[in-house]
Amino acid sequence: QVQLVESGGGLVQAGGSLRLSCTGSGSLFSIFDIYWYRQAPGKQRELVATITSGGRINYQDSVKGRFTISRDNAKNTVYLQMSSLRPEDTAVYYCKPPIGPWGQGTQVTVSS
Repeated sequence: QVQLVESGGGLVQAGGSLRLSCTGSGSLFSIFDIYWYRQAPGKQRELVATITSGGRINYQDSVKGRFTISRDNAKNTVYLQMSSLRPEDTAVYYCKPPIGPWGQGTQVTVSS
């Protein structure tokens, strides 16, 4: 099991960019697939992007071309680079391995 901590959220204007970080503990970080989720107020949590241990990547259709997920196993970190942000991207963003508890998340607020 790996413990993950999200950071990098904040307030940004529409069209702006943010980079979220997901940093893990332990020496086995590189073997885990990592998922970025988000939950907007009053809505269900949804999967945004995935990066497997082998580097295979998938995105939710609404973020394709705007968000980029990457990982640096030497730093035990997965990044979510978010560009061309929209007000509808406002949510708490979480990262998670396939098995394990949810973290605190990081708030992203996009103003119009």
